[in-house]
Amino acid sequence: MSIFQSLNITASALAAQRLRMDVISSNMANIDTTRARLINGKWEPYRRKLVVMEPRQEDFNTYLQAAMNRSGSVGNGVKVTKIIEDSTPFKLTYDPSHPDAEPDGYVRLPNVDPLKEMVDLIGATRSYEANVTVFNASKGMLMKALEIGKSS
Repeated sequence: MSIFQSLNITASALAAQRLRMDVISSNMANIDTTRARLINGKWEPYRRKLVVMEPRQEDFNTYLQAAMNRSGSVGNGVKVTKIIEDSTPFKLTYDPSHPDAEPDGYVRLPNVDPLKEMVDLIGATRSYEANVTVFNASKGMLMKALEIGKSS
């Protein structure tokens, strides 16, 4: 295990959680956007976006070496694989005076729920804060190791 592996793992988590917070912010900013994209000549509202994360996979050789040395793999961090759109239906609101109202008077609004977004944002923020704590602890241990090496 490299001396900097814990820092690299934590940095990958920080980047992933920052992207997750950015996507949540985009969802909240578009909570009233009724004209996000044109599909078959008809405007469709903004669709909520979600971040999909997976563990970073190492190559086969790394797993083989770990098995031969009987050393457990500690992981290799996280990566964002894609940003997907939530397929839940749009909200319908009766407002015949709205410029995007359909002939029956209903307006299709984005499928963004502010409560869900705030819960996701709190989770992403807590995860980010925990990873900052881990990063600082790892950095502190590396600095102490350098001091020990210097005094010897």
